[in-house]
Amino acid sequence: MKEQSPSLRNIAIIAHVDHGKTTLVDFMLRQSGTFRENQAVNERVMDSMDLERERGITIASKNCSIFWKGVKINIIDTPGHADFGGEVERGLKMVDGAILLVDASEGPLPQTRFVLKKTLEAHLKIIVLINKIDRKDARPQEVLDEIYNLFIDLDADDTQIEFPVLYAIGREGIAQKTLEEPGKDLSPLFDAILSEITPPTYDPREPFQMLVTNLSYSDYMGRLAIGRVFHGSAKKNDNLACLGKEGEPRPLKISSLQVYEGIHLQEVETAEPGDIIILSGIENVEIGDTISTLEAPKALKRITVDEPTVFMKFMINTSPFAGREGKFVQSRKILERLEKETLHNVALRVESGENADSFMVKGRGEFQMAILIETMRREGFELSVGRPQVIFKEKNGVQLEPIEHLFVDIQDDFTGVVTEKLSRRQGRMINMVNHGTGRVRLEFSVPSRGLIGYRNEFLTDTKGTGLMNSYLQGYEPYRGDIKSRVTGSLVSDRQGDSVAYGLFHLEPRGVLFIEAGVPTYEGMIVGENNREQDLNVNPCKEKKLSNMRAAGKDENISLSPVLPMTLERAIEFIRDDEQVEVTPKTIRLRKNTLSATFRK
Repeated sequence: MKEQSPSLRNIAIIAHVDHGKTTLVDFMLRQSGTFRENQAVNERVMDSMDLERERGITIASKNCSIFWKGVKINIIDTPGHADFGGEVERGLKMVDGAILLVDASEGPLPQTRFVLKKTLEAHLKIIVLINKIDRKDARPQEVLDEIYNLFIDLDADDTQIEFPVLYAIGREGIAQKTLEEPGKDLSPLFDAILSEITPPTYDPREPFQMLVTNLSYSDYMGRLAIGRVFHGSAKKNDNLACLGKEGEPRPLKISSLQVYEGIHLQEVETAEPGDIIILSGIENVEIGDTISTLEAPKALKRITVDEPTVFMKFMINTSPFAGREGKFVQSRKILERLEKETLHNVALRVESGENADSFMVKGRGEFQMAILIETMRREGFELSVGRPQVIFKEKNGVQLEPIEHLFVDIQDDFTGVVTEKLSRRQGRMINMVNHGTGRVRLEFSVPSRGLIGYRNEFLTDTKGTGLMNSYLQGYEPYRGDIKSRVTGSLVSDRQGDSVAYGLFHLEPRGVLFIEAGVPTYEGMIVGENNREQDLNVNPCKEKKLSNMRAAGKDENISLSPVLPMTLERAIEFIRDDEQVEVTPKTIRLRKNTLSATFRK
C-alpha cells in the first residue's frame, strides 16, 4: 500500500542552454519569501562556480528549496548543455516532476529535446513554461505547436501529452495562465506545481532507502552524500549501511543530517520519505550507491548514464618551460585530481594511457573536457592535452561511429557556405525551415568527429551571428575520412624571446598566435601557416645592425593585433601530432615531438 508525503514536492527545471532556468529560480526564491525584504542577493544565485558566472551557463546541477502555502518545494536547477547530460540524468532521479522551459522565440532546440527525452523516459509529470514572451520576435502559439510535435516525436504517452501550459517573463518574475491576461508574479506557477506535480510516494513497509545522486565535500564534515529518501525514515546518529556496486553492505554512522532551506543547508534530526537530504559521516561512497538500514539492507536501482563518445589524452607537461607556473605538475597529482572528478561526475571515466605519465579521459563532448581543463588550471595544475578523438564501436565486424543531430540557426545569406563546409565533414542536410524572418534553421546528420574543431570556423563564416547546437543521435557505420585542418603550423625552430622584426617578416606566411616579447622554444607553434605543410620559422630573428647606411630609411614596424589564444580555440586547432600545454597563466600550442630533426 503506497502512501504520500502531501507537504512536499520535488521538481527539476529543464531547458535548452540560455532559455532562462537560473534567472527563473532567482525569482522563485525571492517571491516565496526565501530571502529577507532587504537582503542583498547576487543575480543568478544558483550559478555558484566562477566558470558558470563568466559563461552565463549552468555546468553542475544544484539544489534549493522554497515554501509555498505550507508545502516545501525542492528545486533542482539542471544544466541545459548535452555535454553535461550526466548531471541532468542524476537530477531527474530525485524528482517527481519537471518544469520544461522553452524560449518563446527560439522554440524547442536540440538540448530541449535531449533533456525532455530523459524526463519522459523517467515517466515524470511535466509543466510547460513558455518563457520570454516579451521578446519582439516571440511566437508563443507556434512554439506551443512545436512542443506538441516534439512530445509526439518522443513517443510521450497520453498522460504526459496532456501537459499544463503557462507563459512567463522570467527576468521580471511574472507567470500567467493565458497570453491575454497579464500576470503580476509567479503565483500561477507555484499553484500549478502544487496541483499538477504528485507528492512523493513511498511504501511504509520498506526499510530506510536513500539513493546517492550527488557528492560534495566540506572541510568541517568531510565527504557529503546527497540524495533522495525513497522509503522509510532515519535519525541523526543512526547506524546504517552503504550498498555499493558489489552489493556488500558497509556499516556507517550518520554524524550529521541536513536538508535544503532556500539555498543554504539546515541541520535536522530526522529524514522523512521524499526528502532530499545531505548526510555526512560516510567515507567511501559513490554516486549510485544506496544507503539503507543495517538490519535489512536493500539496494535501489543504480543510476545509469549514457556512454561517453569522446576521449582526450591528458599528459604531464614535458616542455622546456615545465614547472615554471604551475603548483601541481606530477602525474600522480593529475591522476588524483581526475579520479576526484569522476566521483562527482558520473559521465566521465579515466583510464591509464600508454605510459605512466598519460591518462585517457572519456566524456560526452569537447566542451565538457574544456571546462574540466579550465577548472584544473585555475586550481594550479600544469598539464598537456591532446586532440579530442571520438570513441568508435564495432558490431558484427562493422566499425560504427557516433552521429550528431545538428541544428543550425543562421541568416539566409550564409546557407551556402555552412552547407558546403558541413558536407565536406560528411554532414547530410535533413531539414530546412524558413520562417520568413531573414533567418533559416537547418538540420544535419553529421559524424561527431566532423564537429570537432568546427565551431570557430562556423562563427567566422556566419560573422558571429550563427547558433549551432547538437545532440547525440546514435551510432552509424563509419562515413569515410574527413580532412580536418587544411593549413599547417608555423613552428619555432629555437628557444628565445620573440622579436617584432622577426614576427613582422612572418606575417605574410600566415596568422600569428604570439606577440613580441613572448618566450618561445623549439617545437612551439607560433602561428597557422597559409599552406598545408608545417613550416619551421625563427620568431626571435633580430635586424642585422651595421654601420652602413641603408638606401631607404627604417620603416616603423607595426604588427597586426593577435587574437588571444583561448583553451577551446587551442583544443579545436591542434592536429593529431600536436598538443596544448596548459598552465595557470599560459596556453601554448606545441608539437608532440619538439626537435625539428626528429620530426623530419
